[in-house]
Amino acid sequence: MMHLSRRAMLGAGAATAALAAAPAFAAAESERLSTLLDNIVTEMLRRSPERATSLGVSEERAGGRFIDRVSDPSKRAARENRAATQSALRDLGRIRRDRLTPQEQVTHDVVRTSFEHSLANSAFTAGGGAGAPYAVTQLSGVYSSMPNFLAQQHPIRNREEADAFLARLDGFVGQMDAQTAIIGEDARAGVIPPDFAIDKALIQLRAFAATSPGESAILQSLARRLPQAADIPENERASYIERTEAALRDRVGPAFQRQIDALEAVRPRAVHDAGCWRLPRGEEMYRAALLSRTTTEMSPEDIHNTGLELIAQFNAEMDSILRAEGLTEGSVAQRVQAIAQRPDQLYPNTDEGRAQILADLNTQTQHVLTLMPQAFGTPARAELEIRRIPPFTEAGAPGGYYQRGALDGSRPGAYFINLRNTHEWPRFTLPTLNYHEGVPGHHWQISIQQEAGELPFIRSAMLGFSAFSEGWALYAEQLCDELGVYSSDPLGRLGYLQSATFRASRLVVDTGIHHLRWSREQAIQSMMEATGDSESSVTTEIERYSVWPGQACSYMVGRLVINRLRDESRAHLGARFDQRAFHDAMLANGAVPLSILERVMRDWTNAQHA
Repeated sequence: MMHLSRRAMLGAGAATAALAAAPAFAAAESERLSTLLDNIVTEMLRRSPERATSLGVSEERAGGRFIDRVSDPSKRAARENRAATQSALRDLGRIRRDRLTPQEQVTHDVVRTSFEHSLANSAFTAGGGAGAPYAVTQLSGVYSSMPNFLAQQHPIRNREEADAFLARLDGFVGQMDAQTAIIGEDARAGVIPPDFAIDKALIQLRAFAATSPGESAILQSLARRLPQAADIPENERASYIERTEAALRDRVGPAFQRQIDALEAVRPRAVHDAGCWRLPRGEEMYRAALLSRTTTEMSPEDIHNTGLELIAQFNAEMDSILRAEGLTEGSVAQRVQAIAQRPDQLYPNTDEGRAQILADLNTQTQHVLTLMPQAFGTPARAELEIRRIPPFTEAGAPGGYYQRGALDGSRPGAYFINLRNTHEWPRFTLPTLNYHEGVPGHHWQISIQQEAGELPFIRSAMLGFSAFSEGWALYAEQLCDELGVYSSDPLGRLGYLQSATFRASRLVVDTGIHHLRWSREQAIQSMMEATGDSESSVTTEIERYSVWPGQACSYMVGRLVINRLRDESRAHLGARFDQRAFHDAMLANGAVPLSILERVMRDWTNAQHA
């Protein structure tokens, strides 16, 4: 029998005590992380009352009352936000990552990476940072976002919310003036949007200013929803209408005119060059934007060349379909354009035609939902609505975008389609848009993320990574093709391949504009030749990339990474690979930087193998 010395017994006892204490240390560190993340979320929501409303959170979660407040878009507030991010990152660095659970380690890494990218982006103080260097353009500015928010998202279910509507309308005036001040301040620092971006913004600003208060979307939305407020008697509703009309006429309208005057003042100094390379530290700015948008270290050159290779691949596949349809003359782009202009592919450019597009999209959604059990074990539960982009913003708006549903279920998920000209949406192109924005694209992914119940709030609702979310939506287009939605619809598959080519072309033109110093016209010509899309549609896209450097690259970069991870997992697991489990694991983990996604999914594959 072995006998231990007193020293050895004391050593063994200390080791046993240390092992017993280890779980306690881990639990304490987990609690520290949870408390820190909750505090960070509260601070983020406190600074963005509109987001708190959009998410449908409680006042406790948001750090106080928010229903009658608006965010501050001033440069002073931007500096405060940056300081808060730096402070949060320091606090996160004090957490002992090695004492966290594996899932908590992923959360730690996701939040840290997000904040590091945010600081790199906000180091460029013009506009909204490296990824959005201009405060007011055809796509950005509270002049566009706040009317839509008030009309679509601010609730009016009782007197308190109706009063808050009026308070936020006054707050909107302050937001407009804060961004008007930034226009002049940035211009003095040499940051002025391209001439075409200013011109398109002015068109939209003037259209709003010229609209009578009674016909504005803001007032019409209020009038339509006031009867929902049961505690406001019918004889008092007129007062709310009159006060809103007065605010629009006497305060909001003049604020719009001040912003129009500010843009007109800098317009003579605007140049036609589209890229951010011409701005102070422009090349650094673009690399910071690419890092934030793609969450990879890919260089502009690598991204550009990848796009060229993919365009050649997708064009070859489109050529095969076109030849099978008897179309052999002309380039791929010319033949696709010919199909897009056929009467059987065009909806009437009328309100009836727009209504038919929405009806067809809903029918397609119902069909694809029946296929989802083949690819997923866990379905999304949130409802989806398909809506038209409000006419007062459609001139400069993208083709479509998604708006997540409220966490409390009070508002469904919705995606908006731009129906300014129905001829921009030939029938064969619509299914792919539907799968990208709706099911199994943005709506499916974001809804599952919100419904998973296992992610901390900061990850399920607060942080976004376009390389993952847009990469997933583009992968969703491909997945529908793999599920056979186009088995008897060759033109529909042509639309899918055109969409893939379009996203590959984005890699080429975004890097072309901001790195290779292409002109706006050169980029438009390049995309038209690659995709066969109409000039009006392509022009809107190119002008978008010009004011949002790097964002257009996130789609295809994300899809490429997801495909590579799926191929690796299938090769590693062989017959044991389960596509449904792969998708469930990826979506339940929520949106993450691609660098972290690679580690998470490889760990999952190894666990399945074991």
